[in-house]
Order: sequence, then C-alpha cells, then structure tokens
Amino acid sequence: MGTMVEKRPRMIANGWIQAAGVVLLIGFFIMGVLTYYTYNDEPPIPETVKDSSGHVLFTRADVMAGQGIFLTNGLMEYGSVFGHGAYLGPDFTAEYLHLAALASIDFYGGAKSDASRARTIEDFKTNRYDPASGTLIYTDSQVHAFELMCAHYGAFFGEPTTKFGLRPSAITDPGDIRKLVSFFSWTAWAAAAQRPGHSYSYTNNWPAEDLVSNGPTADSIVWSVLSLAALLGGTGLLLAAFGRWNLVGWHGREQQKMTFRAPDEVLLTPAQNACAWFFFVMAALFCVQTLLGGATEHYRADLQAFFGFDLGRWLPFNIVRTWHLQLSIFWVATSYLAAGIFLAPMITGREPRYQKLLAYGLLGALVLVVVGSMAGEFAGIQHLTTSTWLGDQGFEYLDLGRLWQILLIVGLFFWAAIVYRGLKGRLRSEHMSNLPWVFFFSALSIPAFYAVGLLANPGQHFTTTDFWRFWVVHLWVEDFLELFTTVLVAYVFVLLGVVHERVALRMIYLDVILYSAGGIVGTMHHVYFSGEPAMHMALGAFFSAAEVIPLTFLTLEAWGFLQLGAIQQSNSDTRFPHYWAVMFLAAVGFWNFLGAGVFGFLINLPIVSYYEIGTALTANHAHASMMGVYGMLSVGLALFCLRYIIPQRYWSDRAAKISFWSLNLGLAWMVFATLFPLGIIQLYHAIEVSYYDARTLKFIGSRGNAILEWMRMPGDVVFIVGGTLPLLYLCFLGIRHMRPGHAEEEDSETLFMEVATQSDRR
Repeated sequence: MGTMVEKRPRMIANGWIQAAGVVLLIGFFIMGVLTYYTYNDEPPIPETVKDSSGHVLFTRADVMAGQGIFLTNGLMEYGSVFGHGAYLGPDFTAEYLHLAALASIDFYGGAKSDASRARTIEDFKTNRYDPASGTLIYTDSQVHAFELMCAHYGAFFGEPTTKFGLRPSAITDPGDIRKLVSFFSWTAWAAAAQRPGHSYSYTNNWPAEDLVSNGPTADSIVWSVLSLAALLGGTGLLLAAFGRWNLVGWHGREQQKMTFRAPDEVLLTPAQNACAWFFFVMAALFCVQTLLGGATEHYRADLQAFFGFDLGRWLPFNIVRTWHLQLSIFWVATSYLAAGIFLAPMITGREPRYQKLLAYGLLGALVLVVVGSMAGEFAGIQHLTTSTWLGDQGFEYLDLGRLWQILLIVGLFFWAAIVYRGLKGRLRSEHMSNLPWVFFFSALSIPAFYAVGLLANPGQHFTTTDFWRFWVVHLWVEDFLELFTTVLVAYVFVLLGVVHERVALRMIYLDVILYSAGGIVGTMHHVYFSGEPAMHMALGAFFSAAEVIPLTFLTLEAWGFLQLGAIQQSNSDTRFPHYWAVMFLAAVGFWNFLGAGVFGFLINLPIVSYYEIGTALTANHAHASMMGVYGMLSVGLALFCLRYIIPQRYWSDRAAKISFWSLNLGLAWMVFATLFPLGIIQLYHAIEVSYYDARTLKFIGSRGNAILEWMRMPGDVVFIVGGTLPLLYLCFLGIRHMRPGHAEEEDSETLFMEVATQSDRR
C-alpha cells in the first residue's frame, strides 16, 4: 500500500468558501429559470404566414432557411438583427420595419393622411397569430410591403459593386432573397406585434419607430432607475466595508527585507521554454488582428477605396471583421494557455516527463484551429462552401465552423489536462480550497464554459441561439476568464513573495463573490430586445449595476497596485525584475474600471440601450474592455514569462516601455478621439430622428462622421507600430535566445525570491 500524503490544511476561513458557493448557486439557479422562460416565451415562428385570402406568403421553413442564409453569408458581421451584430450595415429588423411601415402608409393613402398612419399602426401592432393553427395573417398592406421589400433586398444584395461594403453580387438567387426577406419580416413582426397579455411587443417595443408607435416601455425606464439606485447603494456599502475592513489589500510583506533572484538564476523546465513559441504565435496573431482592425475601421471612413485599392472585392468588410473578432479571442487565449503551462512547474517544483511534447502538440493544434477556422470563414462567406461545419456558422464571436469550434473546445480541455498533469504532485498534498486547486479549477472553467457555445445552433430559433451565444460572449469572458485572470495574478504575486497566500485567497474568493453576484445574471443585459420577456430586462438591469461595484473596489486598490514595483524595490536588495509586467497589470485595473465599468454601465441601462444598441458606443465599450482588460493582461503575462526565458543581456526594457505606452495611448486615442464621440452623435441622432436612420450608410458616411473616423488613424498607427511590433520583437527574442531547459525538478520555494530578514511564518 502507498503511503498517505499529509495534506496542508485549509488556508482560508470556511465562510469565504460558503459565501462563494451560495452566490454561484443562486446565480445559476436564476439563470436556469431564465433559460426556461427563454424557451417558453420566445417569439413564435408561424408554420405559415398567409394573406387575408388564405394564400401562403411564406412558411416557418422559409424563415429558418432565411436565418441560415443570413448567417452563412456573414451578414451578422455586416449588419444586425434585433440590434446584435456588426455596425456598418443596417439593422435589418429596424430597416424592414421602417420601410414596410412607409410602404403601408403609402398603400393607405400617403403620409398626409392621419387615417393611413393610424391604420398602419393598427396593422403592425395587432397580433394576428393563432397558436392553435400556427398561422399568422398579414394584412393587405403588410403583403404589399413584403413584396416591395423582396425587390428592395434583391437590388441591395445583388449590387454588382462593393458600394454597400459587401462582396459584389453577394446574393442573387430570387428564392434565397425571398427566404432572407421572410426572416427579416418575421423579426420585424416580432418587434411590432403586441406580446399576448401585454401592451408591448415581443422585443419590448424595440426598435424605436414612430411609424408603428414603438417607444420605450415602462419596464425599460423603471428598471433603469432602479439599477442606478442599486449601483449607488452597492457602491456606498462597498466604501463602508472598505473603510472598516482591509478586505484585500495587496499588502502583507511590505516591511520585509527581501532579495529577488535574478531571472537568469531561475532554472527553466523544457515545457517553460516551449512557452516562448506560444508567445511568439500570440504576438503574431495580435499584429494581424490589429491590421485587420485598421482595415475594418477604414471601411467606415472610405468604403470603396483602401488608399486607392478596392479591398472589398477581395476581402469584404464582413470577412475582415470576422477575422478581427476571432483573432482577438485566439491571441488572448494563446497567452493564457502559455501562462498556465509556465506557472505549473513553479507551483509544484517539478515537471512531469514529456510535458514539453504535450505543450508543442497543443500549440500545433491551436495553429491548426486558427488557420483552419479563418480559411473556413473566408470560404463560407465567399460561397466556396456551404458547410457550417467546415465553413462559417455566422454568429458574431462564434463564427468559426462547428468542427473548428469543437476542436478548440477539445484543445482547451487538453490544456486543462496538461495543467493538471503539471500540478498533480502538489494537488495531492493540498486542501481543495487552497491556491493550487483554485488555480486548476479556474483553468478547467475556461473550456467548460466555452463549450456552452455549442448550444448556439444555427438551426435553432434566433432568440434562443442568441441567449446561448451570450453565455460565451459575456458569462465566459466576464466571469470565468475574469476568475482565471485574478487567480493568475494572485499566484504570480504569491510566488514573488509580494503577498501572503491567505491574502491572495481572500482576493480570489472575494472576486468570485462580487463578480458572480452581478456577472452571472448580468448576462441578460445583452438580450433586452432579442425576444426575451421583460423579466430578463428587469434582472439583467439590476444585476448589471452590481457588476460595476467590484470594479470600483479594484480602482480603490489601483494606487497601491501601481506602486507595487516601487514598494518592492525599496524593500529589496536587488532590482524588481517585473516592472513593466506590473505596469501592464496596473493598466488592466484602469481599463477595467473605465471600459468595463463606466462605458459598460452606460450602455447597460435599458433606456440607454434601447436607443444605443448596435451603435459605436457598443464598439467603444468592447474595445476599451476587451483590449484594455484581457489584451493588457495577456501582454503583461507574456512579459512576466519572457523575462525568465530571455537572458538578461538580450532583454529590452526599452521595447517593453515603448509597447506599454503605445498600446495604452493608442487605445485611449481610439476611444476618445473616435469611438466615444461617434457613439454619442449616433445615439443623439437615434433619439432625435430615428434609430433606423442612425444605422444607415448615409448617416455613417456623413461628412462629420467621416472626419471622426479619419481621426482614428494616428492612434491606430501608434497602437500597431509602437505597440504590437516591439512586443513581437520581444517574443522573437524569446525563441531566438531562449535559455536552455534544465532538470525537470527544482525547489519551488526559491524560484522567485529569498527573504533576507524574517520569513513568512503565517
């Protein structure tokens, strides 16, 4: 029989564990209830849509086929439906509703007649769907509008040039056009027809459209006010608790005299050296992603001329934007994968045999998925394949083909297995609530919750599909990636001797409590107007307000966090080796509060989101939070690891400094010179004129907007040239001059620092 391994006792009070567990259980219980009502109360898709004489106009099969055409042609990466998608093209729900209402008014006698307006409102607001037979009756005016819209979209998608930002002659088959218009027509019907038993539509009266008497509901106003009250009250309680107790504090060892080991003295394992290639791939993907982002922006500034070249004939806007979004996930994920593999032997003090081979196998699989999915997306949108398995699924952020999506999930689970394999020896001797187990569980949550995206099926009801899609876009990113982020940073600081393990654990569990309290149910702020019942708006608004509270807390900690390098330098006999990595982590705190907190909360208010969804304010929040938080963190983790991989004589603080300031200044320029003012102008226009008009190419390409779009170029140049290229250079140094890997065993207690005076006996 083997000998029993004595486990280290629990390092945190049981109350923290119980509180985190209760919050998670309550959050997911509520999400379970909301899932039930999503399926139960989604807008019905009629089996048949008929005119007043009983002739079939289109069927459920036509609507679903039209949804498939919308997705496989990459139109969600061009325009939007129910406000969700890209921002160059129109929102097809709002556009169809507006133009169909105009056609109906003309049908009844013209805009000068009050009676024609009243009859149009009655036609669109009256719900003529019969659940028993599955039949929806269109009035004569709605049938007239439908036929006109078929002609309109036939000309629009059949345009032989790139003047609309699509590939020439994107969709020309009349049957496909009719099916696509059937899908648009159904979304417009759901947006106007009253939900049974209520005085508002299936989409909570979205979009704003005076022609059919669509305006904000009482729910959107009341829950906006209550969410503000929740924010103010929660922030006040937080400040009170912060003032009364030092709940976290990145402190505890500040008074100790310590000596940081020079990075060259720290022995590396073979798998740690393999991480150099991960970071090089990360930096290369980052460079390509930023170049694609510059091209995406150029389409908004000058649609048909990329500095004299009609780029749209070869790379239409929807392909460029698809790649831009997908690569943002890929390069960030690559850094996370590498950081997990790199830290494992530092935690355990050893590395299992063949870990290096497994790491290189994972890297090869990652490259295969990246290249394969991008090729598939190109082939799908360009009609070179119709397969959603190999080609393009069409969902924003989940565009990659089904096969590539599954392979990515398998790869992430494989990475979790590699991490577990590296930690296994240490896990045997630790209580399951301690830091090594928390590190593994947080790593495991990444593939587990990304896998939820498989429930977003192109063949399902659009409302249900969008519900599951946001489990990835929001819940996976803002809760479980956030958790892994916190654990990574905390563990790095523990290994460096900066904080006590108990302090780090309190930070992690507090993060779970605070982020999960708002972040889980807060997912619903994305689906206010996607066909969900008003319950989703109420809970989404209230809990979204709570998401800002932990960000406020972290901002209170930001100054001490920013001074970390200086503090440790003053208490150390040697130079703190991770100044620029810490600076990137400090930038994460800043952008977390501004991008995720301020900009996020601004658009999370239902009454603001009602007019703002699908405008540049959404893009402003996305760029500030995705790049500002996860992007900056990924670069910081890369610098931390590379500092050990690259010998001192080849390391360049100058390159790290240039990259830091260029990325932050470029992002700030992007936000404040272009995206935020554009979003405010677009929001103002949506309220003053109409949401439909604010989303048209005519408005987006207007002179004032075009000037703001061009103003982004200096920031993009600084970001790309000064930010990504020095980082790529540092990553190249990592593979060019990597230190040789040594023995697979090492004393973990002296990997990073030595206490020069008293040791931590707590």
